[in-house]
Order: sequence, then C-alpha cells, then structure tokens
Amino acid sequence: MNHRRRAVRGLAAAVAALVALTAAGCSSKAKSSDDSGTGAGGVKAGEGVTDKTITLGALTDMTGVYATLGKSVTQAQQLYVKQVNASGGICGRQLELTVRDHGYDPQKALSAYTELEPKVVGFPQFIGSPFVAAVKPRVDGQDKGLVLPQAWSASLLGSPYIRVLGSTYDVETINAVDFLVTEKGLKAGDKLGHVYFEGDYGENALKGSRYAAEKAGLTVVEQKIKPTDNDMSAQVAALKQAGVKGIVLSAGPRQAASLVGVAAATGLKVPVIGNNSAFAPQLLGTQAGPALEKMYWFASPSLPIGADTPAAKKLVADYKAAYPSDGLDNGIVAGWTAATVFGEALKKACESKDLTREGVDKALLTLNGYDAGFGMKHDFGDPKAPSSRESVIIQPDKSVAGGMRTVRTPFVSEAARSYAVK
Repeated sequence: MNHRRRAVRGLAAAVAALVALTAAGCSSKAKSSDDSGTGAGGVKAGEGVTDKTITLGALTDMTGVYATLGKSVTQAQQLYVKQVNASGGICGRQLELTVRDHGYDPQKALSAYTELEPKVVGFPQFIGSPFVAAVKPRVDGQDKGLVLPQAWSASLLGSPYIRVLGSTYDVETINAVDFLVTEKGLKAGDKLGHVYFEGDYGENALKGSRYAAEKAGLTVVEQKIKPTDNDMSAQVAALKQAGVKGIVLSAGPRQAASLVGVAAATGLKVPVIGNNSAFAPQLLGTQAGPALEKMYWFASPSLPIGADTPAAKKLVADYKAAYPSDGLDNGIVAGWTAATVFGEALKKACESKDLTREGVDKALLTLNGYDAGFGMKHDFGDPKAPSSRESVIIQPDKSVAGGMRTVRTPFVSEAARSYAVK
C-alpha cells in the first residue's frame, strides 16, 4: 500500500506543479467587467464574445478512459450549436465550440485549459473531476469563466463559476446503496464491496457509500484502483473472499465490463451498481454483455437517452440524423443538458445586456427550476449545493433504445435527503 500512497502523492504533486506553471503565464490580476467593452446591440462583451460570435470551450476525453462517452458529449454539444445557429444564434451572435481532447491525461487537460481559457466565455464541457479540481483555484481566483463539467465530485461545490449538474457522486452513491437495500435484498450485517478510482471521483463516491452503509448497518469492503487498471480479477477475488452481498463501482465503463464479467464467471453473482459514468451501451456488445444485463445497474442524474419524453425522442431523432453511424448513450444527455443550460444562461445574460463572464455567471444564478426534458429540475441558485439530489436507477438492456431502461424514476433516498454535502 505504501507504493500506492507514494504514487497518489506523486500525481497530486505533479498536478499542483502543472497548475502553478500554467498560472505563472497568466496575469495575477483578476478579470472583471473593466476588461470588457460594449458591442453590438449595446451588450457588454468580454472574453470569447465579439459582435458576431460567442465562443465556448470543450475539454473532452475521446481517446482515454471515457472515450466513448466523451465523443457522445461532444457531438451532442456540436449538434446543439448547429441547431441554435440555424435558428439565428443567441443575442444576434453565432455560437462556436472549440474542442480539445485531453485523453484523460492531467498534463494535456491543464495545457488545453490554459490554451482555450483566454479565447472563450466559458466551458459547457470539462470531463474529469481531478482536472477540474486542479484548475478550480484559477477559475475562482482570476479566470471566472463559467464551467459546467461532466464531473460530479463534491469538491467542485462552492464555486460561483464551476457548477455541478445533478447530484454529486456522494449523494448519487447514497441513492445507489438505497436501491441495493430496498430492492436487491441487502440488509443490516451484510458486507458491501466498493471498487473505486483513486482521486476526487472515487474518494467522493466512497464517502457516500460509507454514509449509506452506516445508516443501513452495512460494512464497506474497499478496493481502490487506478484509471489505468482494466482487469478487475484481483478485486473480484478479494470481494468474493470477504463475502460481499453487493458491490458499488465508481470507475469507468471498462472496469464495469471486467468486474461484472469476472464476477459472473467466478460465481460471485451479487448485484453491482455503478455511478453514472460507469457504463456505456457499447459494453453490451462485449463478452460481458449478458452478465451486465442480469446483474448490473447504475445511478444517473437524468433519465436515459431512450426515455419516453418529447425532449428525449426529439434528441434521439436529431442525433441519429446528424450521426447515423454512431450509437446512443447517456453521454448525449449529459452533453445536451450542459449545452442547453449554458445556452439559457447566455440568453438571460443577453436580456441583461451583459455577455461578460460576470454577466453569464449572474444569469445562471437565476435558473432555479430548469428542466432539459430528462426528468430532472435543476436549481442553480446556490453554488454550495448540487443542482439536484435526485437519481434515476438504470439497467442495461440491449432491447431498448440506447441499451438502457429505467427501473426507478427520479428519487431522493431518506439518507441522501439528510446527508450534508461538503
């Protein structure tokens, strides 16, 4: 375990050093409305905004741990930009989305943020809780551009500029454990396995499972892994030996396929539930597909892409028309939701004639009941709180659109309702 702790400390030190280097190249003076001017239509404009365009940034992962989801998030946002521009744009300006793929590499993520930050009004996409957390001091201290990450760590709360869309990982995990207890038979005295990524994502989810386990009388058996660990054989063996009756997974799709596949093959046939980023429908085409359909569920901050809502049906049709060779997954929902939230903030900022970063940030605070059409209402009025505490429980099912079906509609467990997010 000592070598693993040293590795974690080494990664943290490297990220901190990279942040310091990128910050050193920037002015220490906080940006403000004084840096902006008045443009077309009498609207104040700042970074990323001209009389003709509004430029947004997307820091994605299309070659790393979340490659399949990153591609879907990005394409959904490109579709949103295309549709908005075809309808005349926002505030008399066309949207532009500048994309950089960081491949879930900390150095690439920070370099891409440093490159794009001066050129954009904000980011409707930033994948990777550790990377968002690394730039948070810069965002809060001097950059002040709105970031809507595809990351749900509670460490991102409290910032007026980085806003979590949906429940944080700890709240989501509490809801997930409630599902195992109320519907999958776990009871007081049972052991609950938890396999999780080291870093912000996994550590935050672990807080949730520990809290939920204490409330339910369960004992958590922990297994920490790295994002590069794809073979879960050792973890499954350890959990089987410990006698767990259920497993929580806070990792990526690859780890989900390996864990569930190995568990089924070795006779550890217990329910497994993942966080929202721990599944991609493409897994159903792998050898683990049948096992995933039988013994895997995951929690989500929204209804799935195949939901029976007008917004979901329209998005499916539009996405298929735009990308006919690509499948459907919940990355599309995440990307579309973030893009539409950012778009609504821009529209309200335009009404106030202030498209500076400060104006967009203030506009977001006024969105206190926003629904992108996927079953959740988001309240952005309090930067210290997630926009929702609700979760949806979804089961892989290749027979339905998007390979996912809803088994529990949006809910908040009693434990999650009383939990103090911090």
